[in-house]
Amino acid sequence: MAFIPHTDADREAMMRAAGVAGVEDLFLDVPAAKRFPKLNLPEPLSESEVLAELAEMADRNSSLDRHPCFLGAGAYNHFVPSVVKHMLLRGEFYTAYTPYQPEVSQGTLQAIFEYQSMVCDLTGMGAANASHYDGATALAEALVMAISVHRGRRTKAVISRMVHPEYRETARTYTQGMDLEVVCDCDPGVEVPDLIRHIDGDTAAVAIQIPDFLGSVPSRKDVAALAEACRANGALLVVVANPISLGLLQPPGEYGADIAVGEGQPLGNQLSFGGPYLGYFATKPELVRRMAGRLAGMTVDADGKRGYVLTLSTREQHIRREKATSNICTNQALNALAAAIYLAAMGPSGLRTVASSCYHKAHYCAAEIAQLPGYDIVRPDFFHEFVVRCPRPTAEVSEALLTEGIVPGYELGRSYPELEDCMLFCVTEMNTKAQMDELTEVLGALS
Repeated sequence: MAFIPHTDADREAMMRAAGVAGVEDLFLDVPAAKRFPKLNLPEPLSESEVLAELAEMADRNSSLDRHPCFLGAGAYNHFVPSVVKHMLLRGEFYTAYTPYQPEVSQGTLQAIFEYQSMVCDLTGMGAANASHYDGATALAEALVMAISVHRGRRTKAVISRMVHPEYRETARTYTQGMDLEVVCDCDPGVEVPDLIRHIDGDTAAVAIQIPDFLGSVPSRKDVAALAEACRANGALLVVVANPISLGLLQPPGEYGADIAVGEGQPLGNQLSFGGPYLGYFATKPELVRRMAGRLAGMTVDADGKRGYVLTLSTREQHIRREKATSNICTNQALNALAAAIYLAAMGPSGLRTVASSCYHKAHYCAAEIAQLPGYDIVRPDFFHEFVVRCPRPTAEVSEALLTEGIVPGYELGRSYPELEDCMLFCVTEMNTKAQMDELTEVLGALS
């Protein structure tokens, strides 16, 4: 059955309006010889034959199902329970993840509310929004929020050099034109104490990452001193945190963070060649009206029944442009839903088990590599990523690992010239002892 919505009368009316006699006249600007080119296409196949050919082509790809991966640097290979995909692809979620008519989208609003609640529990903060595009965007929005909190009267932001390099680049791009001086400075060995000397009465925000880009976790004493320096000068403390690490580490809200942000990809979202991901964003309740994005809340209706609403929606389409705190067209709500399903399925004990597994496996792997001649573990206090100084150029190390079918770590010389001979390796619960021993064996052959 053909579906042609336009009648002959409709088409005649449109052609009269366009001033043409027939459909052919619409293509007069296209040379006649080019209107119906011969297409060099293969002979048609049946559906089963097409699927077989596509499967054969797909088998040529490398995948993490067949190759051990030791690459992290912001995107991590974690186990995703089957329930995440099955729930995520239900039609009522998959086709309606953005509540443009919020009050009639009760299921979606509840899912967002539950996601926000779990992010608050995870970070120790009082309020969370319905997510940003990614962790880098969340950090940039945190700086914009800090400028807003100080009503534009402060013109400096201090960002640790150990924050993800791409996050720092995004923050600079986001804030250009705001007359904001972005100070990125620290020595890799004394990161947190070194930041304090940059904080003064003109500082709107200070941003650090825990664990930092090199995987290290600063001491509680150093973080407490930094938080106190921020309070003393009226600056907001922004913490970029790996959400899986919060299954073990102290949440940002407990050591004085004003804003907690990060990449939510580890929470039930596949690597997917770099996206789409989601940026989580949580803050103190007193700062919530300066927060970008939207916030779902729970209330009761006229009959006293529970209901969900958009408590805060600060886009230009909802309020006057000059009052808006966000220009986000949409957000990664479907990815946020995946994170909510993951956290609900894992529960507090499951998340702690994953974090503990990452920690202990990474430390086992680092200890094995440290015994190899010529290799050195640069920073011993880490969560699940660690820096290895190599006896050979890192490009050679990467090539050797790839030849053996192992996805290598991140070559740090790309972002930190002083660490040109170092690689950042990541270990998660997905890495087996056999894979780690194989990694050690290949590295040992290069020493």
